[in-house]
Amino acid sequence: MTAKKAAVIALCTALAAAAACIMMLCRPHGDIVLIKQDGRVIYTLDLSKEKDREIVVEYKGRKNVIAIENGEIYMKEADCPDHVCIHTGRLSGGAPIICLPNRLVIEYADRSTDAAAG
Repeated sequence: MTAKKAAVIALCTALAAAAACIMMLCRPHGDIVLIKQDGRVIYTLDLSKEKDREIVVEYKGRKNVIAIENGEIYMKEADCPDHVCIHTGRLSGGAPIICLPNRLVIEYADRSTDAAAG
């Protein structure tokens, strides 16, 4: 095997491994979602079973409105100054939705929590 062929094979293997890692990191970890405030779980939801609805969470006179639609969850409204949580969009992949001023986090549960909830 020539050095050029070996380099091409090594590059293809590296690209395949990188693609697999990206896919694993970006895919949801299941349908179980945790809504936490001040690090404490206030809701555990199975999005595959939830009906479309809104959840209002208050914090020191401010509120967040969390919407569940078609098995997806997102921050619909927030009484925070920057609205980063709203601009995050729908929960997907590994990145949580965070509202720092209201100390609120929406994230997929890890696999050990999925097993405990199921």
